[in-house]
Amino acid sequence: MIYLQLFYEFFKTGLFSVGGGLATLPFLYDVSDRTGWFSYDQLADIIAVSESTPGAIGINMATYVGNLAAGPFGGIIATVGLVTPAIIIIMLIGGFLTKFRHNFYVEAVFYGLRPASTALIAAAGFSVVWMDLIDTSRLMDQGDWLGFINWQSLVLAIFLFFIMRHRLFKNFHPVIFIAFSALIGIIFQFG
Repeated sequence: MIYLQLFYEFFKTGLFSVGGGLATLPFLYDVSDRTGWFSYDQLADIIAVSESTPGAIGINMATYVGNLAAGPFGGIIATVGLVTPAIIIIMLIGGFLTKFRHNFYVEAVFYGLRPASTALIAAAGFSVVWMDLIDTSRLMDQGDWLGFINWQSLVLAIFLFFIMRHRLFKNFHPVIFIAFSALIGIIFQFG
């Protein structure tokens, strides 16, 4: 039964998450709330692992959640559920799209989808920042106005933002920055 539910949840996610992997985050929050398969803290880990492993982030997240919920076969089922809508849609409209690509209505639909996918990605980015930089348990404390900010993460994010844009580091591979961040995280945890 859980395999069918995994397929269904990720089929819906794949069908409506226009804009790529990060656009799946609002759907994953909903899945977390309704199923309890993973917590918001685990979702932050899911995002970090999915972004730092090879492959599409949405597929990596589906595989990770499926594996958490029902083991390796659950990961396969969730991944298949996520990609099935795209395969169906591409098969149905792929041949027709080239014929109608310059149609006014088709162009209008694509024009309308751009802001929607931008908003989904922006909302996902805001959610990631909120999860990492804000300690919501401290946010509710009275009189602790700045104690809710995760200062270590904020300083690291600002440092990495500027160092990645410096001309000396522009040609560095992103894996170097990910590894550096992981090392700093280990130092902060155990140091």
